[in-house]
Amino acid sequence: MAFEAEERPDRPIAKFESMLKTDDVYFFDAEDFEDIIHHYLNNGKMSLAKKAIKIGLTQHPSTIELKLLEVEVHVFENNLELAESMLDSLQTIDSNNEEIYIQRANIFSKKDDHSTAIKLLEKALSLSEDAIDIHSLLGMEHLFMDNFEEAKKHFIQCVLFDEQDYASLYNIIYCFDFLEDYDGAIEFLNDYLEKNPYCEVAWHQLGKQYFAKKMYNEAINAFDFAIISDDTFVGAYFEKGKILERLKRYNEAIENYEFTIEIEDPSAFAYLRIGKCHEKLGNTELAKLNYYKTVHEDPLLDKGWLAITNFYMKQKDYLKAKEYITKAINIEEENLFYWEKNAYINEALGLIEEAEMAYQKMVDLGDCELKTWLLWSSLVLKKGDPHSAIQILQQALEFYPSNSDVLYKIAGAHMVLDQTIKAKEFLVKALKANTKKVAMFKLEFPQFKNNVWINNIILEFGNSSK
Repeated sequence: MAFEAEERPDRPIAKFESMLKTDDVYFFDAEDFEDIIHHYLNNGKMSLAKKAIKIGLTQHPSTIELKLLEVEVHVFENNLELAESMLDSLQTIDSNNEEIYIQRANIFSKKDDHSTAIKLLEKALSLSEDAIDIHSLLGMEHLFMDNFEEAKKHFIQCVLFDEQDYASLYNIIYCFDFLEDYDGAIEFLNDYLEKNPYCEVAWHQLGKQYFAKKMYNEAINAFDFAIISDDTFVGAYFEKGKILERLKRYNEAIENYEFTIEIEDPSAFAYLRIGKCHEKLGNTELAKLNYYKTVHEDPLLDKGWLAITNFYMKQKDYLKAKEYITKAINIEEENLFYWEKNAYINEALGLIEEAEMAYQKMVDLGDCELKTWLLWSSLVLKKGDPHSAIQILQQALEFYPSNSDVLYKIAGAHMVLDQTIKAKEFLVKALKANTKKVAMFKLEFPQFKNNVWINNIILEFGNSSK
């Protein structure tokens, strides 16, 4: 049975949901269905949106707007061929409907054909009286193509229409940042703030622009205005803290970081920065306490584990440092930075085998840095294993075929093995690459400092070091 008019829910959404709970069917205007469908689409309730479309088209089968919403759902679900077919039919009925061009643009965007999507959106723009949403879509398409100047123009149109459109405001600043046009961003934000003096988002973004230009006092003032506009704006406190830390005003920085903890749930990043500040102030116990809080709050934050490891390394407490870097590795075994610290700590403790394993793990994880090969080979040379050192350095040569540091080390390793011909070959290559590194070579292999044939080769290349 149908409700009497006065018994039915007033709001279309409540009325629609009431209908779904019963066997009754209520009649809705086409505009009501549009509102209902938009509500569900905006809230991610796709199944309810599809039900509303189905019922809406049953009651209003010729309504183009409802059919276009059905197309939008098909595009969202990647039923692109079906969506295009429906658009072809709709275009024969209403060739000047901008929504048809918008949905076609969405299809081409999904196919990564952004230039075609832009042309279709420009056509839609020429047909539309309400162009703001189209400007937003055009901005995004230009972003996909890295056309930052064009994207910026469209997002500016969005903000001119709606000063509270913070998504577009952020996108404008993103474009300025990518173009490294900090002065342009500052000018734009100051103009915006003339009209919106209490917009904490704009003050916050202005502060970040000043920070990028190292205009620290101006940045602090901007963050202060952001805080005046909204004294619960965590981002402003945090950014202000970072600048105060940069200016070595550590106690003030700590205060700002602590505000963020008071306002919101504790943050591992805040504890980390507080710990760093206390360490700079020489408050070792407070630094250590905050580093502990950092890793407790977020065990996956590698900067936290590295901070507490570095803390103990600076104190030359390598056993404690090893304890914490081992905990870190147990949580995230594939973290390259952890293995780098592990190698250094084990070498400092004289645990050569474990240090070697750490260097091997670093290479297995894709570390191809020159420093890694050189440190690893130096370790095995100290261990008295020139054969392994040569194997390691040969791998380094694949990435750095003309690097003099690698070539000198290989020459030295061959000399240790009395492989004179090979030693000469690599020494000559090293000298051709860089004669200035001879002094370092002699420091690393002092046993060959007075070797006659080595000095003769060096003289041939006019090296002043004898």
